[in-house]
Amino acid sequence: MPPASSITDSSGGVWTLSGAVAYLNGQVAGGNYNTSLVIWLGGYIYCENTSGQFYLWTGTRWQSCPDPRVSRVSPDGTTMPSASSIIDWSGDVWTLVNAVIYKNGTVVGPNFNVALVLWYGGKVYHCNTSGNWYVNADPRNFAVQWLACTDPRIAVAPAAGKFYGMNGHYDYTYTPAQLVSIMKAMGCTTYRVGCGSDSRSLTAVVNIAKAFQPAGLSLLVLIEGGVYDANGNVFASETQAYQTCYTTAQTIATALQPYGVTMYECGNELTRQNATVMNFSWAGSLASDFNNTNWPAMRGSMRGMIDGVKSVQPSAKCGVNFCVADVGAADALWEGTQPDGTSGHQKLRWDITTWHNYESYGDIFTISPDGAGPGFDLPTYCKARYGVPFMITEWNAGPAQSQAYRANYITTQLGQFYAARKTHNIQSVMYYVLDSGNTSYGIMINGTPNSAPYNAFTSFTASNPDK
Repeated sequence: MPPASSITDSSGGVWTLSGAVAYLNGQVAGGNYNTSLVIWLGGYIYCENTSGQFYLWTGTRWQSCPDPRVSRVSPDGTTMPSASSIIDWSGDVWTLVNAVIYKNGTVVGPNFNVALVLWYGGKVYHCNTSGNWYVNADPRNFAVQWLACTDPRIAVAPAAGKFYGMNGHYDYTYTPAQLVSIMKAMGCTTYRVGCGSDSRSLTAVVNIAKAFQPAGLSLLVLIEGGVYDANGNVFASETQAYQTCYTTAQTIATALQPYGVTMYECGNELTRQNATVMNFSWAGSLASDFNNTNWPAMRGSMRGMIDGVKSVQPSAKCGVNFCVADVGAADALWEGTQPDGTSGHQKLRWDITTWHNYESYGDIFTISPDGAGPGFDLPTYCKARYGVPFMITEWNAGPAQSQAYRANYITTQLGQFYAARKTHNIQSVMYYVLDSGNTSYGIMINGTPNSAPYNAFTSFTASNPDK
């Protein structure tokens, strides 16, 4: 379509294309827009948007892919053995010969004693004869090391009770009691709020914590430490960044510990500062997408916040957040490497992997490693790589979208997140934001719901219990 007016798939589903949107049995199929072409080929539905990007319908969502008429990618979950080869999104051919992995006939990095190769979630994984798993971090980087992980196919479910979340700010005019009522009315159990060590923000967040604790609600406290000193300059050393942020986090944890706060996010979008990312349009899947000179300041601030919290609350859960497809930054921090590839630096360890996923970044389950081409399942990758719960701590459509569009986006996104929560180790998804003072992002204005997105959100939480 075009030129056909409809397509009937093998399950009897009827596909139509109207107003640049693909419909299945009269309902919008996942999150799609600017759709110019729908194709039925080889038992699968594909669509192409006006930018020329193709997507495969998985049954629940769209996954980016090449033009299926040109390149036939191996089905997700293909293994060698039993397959003789694997074809990835780029059309590269992977083979397994004498327990060694080859791509297009050339050995892929150091690998040996390979027992199994797996194509899963847009990534190539392998397991050796000792039972150890590894993932090829980025298919564009031929020299990349295989990184240790676990079998990505293993479903992992975090503890229930924190799945539905909302972002807010400490300086709202809402009282803590009003916030409790609002959260309960929306079916939310987790509230993310930023806090510094200054008395104004800390006092406000302490008061929220006092109200949330008896109500059975959880706070994720964003510690507002960063890579800049009090004069607005990048910290001169990793040690200076560490010490400053350690003190900030220690002060915050000391004040909040008595009121049941056990989750902290250490810094906000630190990989996406002027000082840390080389180009804001880059996806972040390569370590080289980030500033090598200022990397120690960022690493030091993150380490300092985690250690500062742990000095007060050893059992508290600390997260570090990333954006877009920033696995290049996450892997480098986890492995103790610099963007220039040097190793042997302090390794960072977090208890929660947290991510921001706005609509402009792409579908997090098929996010592009280069900002344009076919993508990979980022939560699956993080589950296998880091082995800790995953939180999407900010998500929303763009600020210029209509309220009707935003309502549909909320329903679609929550549907995807909810369906994946028990397989992808997704502990919480936190909508941004409760109140932005207008309709750009907020789901309310001065206590009055923005009806379409608010109703979409509350209808979903009411119909899909967090259990």
